[in-house]
Amino acid sequence: MIWLAWRQHRKQLLFTLLGFAALAALMIPIGLSMRHTFVDLGLPDCVRRLADTDAAPDCNGALQQFTNRYGSLNLVAVLLLILPMLVGLFWGAPLVAREVEHGTHRFVWTQGVGRIHWALVKFGLVGVAVLALAVFYGLGMSWWASPLTQAAHEGRMGVMVFDLQGVVPIGYTLFAVALGIFAGTVWRKMLPAMAVTLVGFVGVRAAVAILARPHYQPARTLTLPVEGADQQMSRGDWILSSGVRNADGTMVVADTRINCTPGSRTPSGQACGAELGLRPGAYNWQLYQPADRFWLFQSIETGIFVALAVILLYIAIRTIRRIA
Repeated sequence: MIWLAWRQHRKQLLFTLLGFAALAALMIPIGLSMRHTFVDLGLPDCVRRLADTDAAPDCNGALQQFTNRYGSLNLVAVLLLILPMLVGLFWGAPLVAREVEHGTHRFVWTQGVGRIHWALVKFGLVGVAVLALAVFYGLGMSWWASPLTQAAHEGRMGVMVFDLQGVVPIGYTLFAVALGIFAGTVWRKMLPAMAVTLVGFVGVRAAVAILARPHYQPARTLTLPVEGADQQMSRGDWILSSGVRNADGTMVVADTRINCTPGSRTPSGQACGAELGLRPGAYNWQLYQPADRFWLFQSIETGIFVALAVILLYIAIRTIRRIA
């Protein structure tokens, strides 16, 4: 049975490996170029100083130069986010649906191979291959995106950047494949199974990122006075919400911050910020997840998607028993 499964999927594996090789041939030179530029501009030292003091004015020019040169690669990063979904579409969805649609499953099941044995061997072989590809993808993307995340103020916790690095690509890929397998056992035709995989993967990913991820741990609150030294928010933190509040907690201006010199006045003689409705005691407010929670959040999210994958595979195996 293992030999049969290998013969069925070896071309698929070969094409996938060729695709990854082509992707690596494109991304590795770009990654090396980014790292060389990062070092030539002296940004490793800048990043260390910014992490310690969050005040290194002499680094702003180098950071801006790096961002101007490589900032457009963020669009490439968006395209890379769909790779786990593609694995689910072209590995998971056809795994059962193609067999049932073409009727080839009956030949195997009438040759002394039980349904559960057949499912476990196919799922296991594909699962091992997908896991190896996902680990390679996660490590490669972490290496490639490292200069971009170090130069960005939001760091590794930023939207979309978080999804490219660490161990979460493994969870996403396993979930995508399991969802494809599940869809194939329920709808039993390739095109409907692929459509369900596409919609389901995007929907679950969006729901987890928007609704669940901000609440993996209680968010912290940071307040800074409106008047005083120009204090910077922590670098690398994931800012969930921010604004300027009056002393009673009322939000005056959302998604911004104000810094006034003590005792400063507008040309009309009003106190700084009075035209916006600020009163004495106003402060800048920020709700955020700290940057040092990156690996904790990675572990939680990976666990969620691996658990979903296990549940879907269990249901798929139970459903296979009812296929004629």
